Amino acid sequence: MLAPIIVDPLFYAFAIPAVIFLGLAKGGFSGVASAATPLLALYLPPLEAAALLLPILICQDAISVCVYWREWSARNLKVLMPGAAIGMALGWLFASRVSDDAIRILIGVLALGFLASAWLRTEHAAPKNGSVPGGLLWGAVSGFTSFASQGGGPPFQVYTLPQQLPKMVFVGTTTIFFAAVNVMKIAPYVMLAQFSAKNFSTSLALLPIAVLANFAGIWLVKNVPTAHFYRITYILLFILGLVLVGQGASHLSPESHLRKAVGEWIFAATTAPVLASFDSPIHGIGGGCRIAFV
Repeated sequence: MLAPIIVDPLFYAFAIPAVIFLGLAKGGFSGVASAATPLLALYLPPLEAAALLLPILICQDAISVCVYWREWSARNLKVLMPGAAIGMALGWLFASRVSDDAIRILIGVLALGFLASAWLRTEHAAPKNGSVPGGLLWGAVSGFTSFASQGGGPPFQVYTLPQQLPKMVFVGTTTIFFAAVNVMKIAPYVMLAQFSAKNFSTSLALLPIAVLANFAGIWLVKNVPTAHFYRITYILLFILGLVLVGQGASHLSPESHLRKAVGEWIFAATTAPVLASFDSPIHGIGGGCRIAFV
């Protein structure tokens, strides 16, 4: 018999958008996964939020690998995977010694840093092959941030996007890389006691939504330009980054009224018509994006 699930409606106000982002990301829109753990980290401790999402991620990985396994870059995986293992080990050491507030700040800074790098990225840069040292470095950063926050996408993209791989090769390489990374997380999360029966049951309850979003992401990658979708996602990621940095810095308590107010506002903002107006000039570039705030 499964354990009871989390029943707080506020949790689902964060969790449902988070698993939708994960599903879309696993379908091929890899950048949007960065918003998932920051959303749940407004309700749960960050590492616990990452562990709750892990069973969902592994199920989504199985679907995506079946779809994209024919097209991927062996060279990139050979360089990035050893780095990811190193980053995973560093993530385990980091998580066992640093407070939840510090991890919240880390996630927020990473989110804002990714947005800054996207904003500054050269729109028409020529393709360039990634170096082996660079692959080891960014693989380690990706493994580390994926372990701490399921936020390994931005550093992975820093290394792979400048190569301007064909879209399906990029998506397939991303899918296989993070499928392997997610399996590698199981043992460290167990050693850190981040899994619980209640959270696992909650993960199963959210799984149907995640799977539907996964197939929606696959359909979108094959049929729809990404520019409008990235506009909404990166605006949300910017808001979440600011909130998490402020939350960690001010040591907000779990029952903080401010945390609840901000969280409810963010959830409402994801469905607000103003975000659908696409007034912010954000331009899609291949598998990534460039943001120009003017």
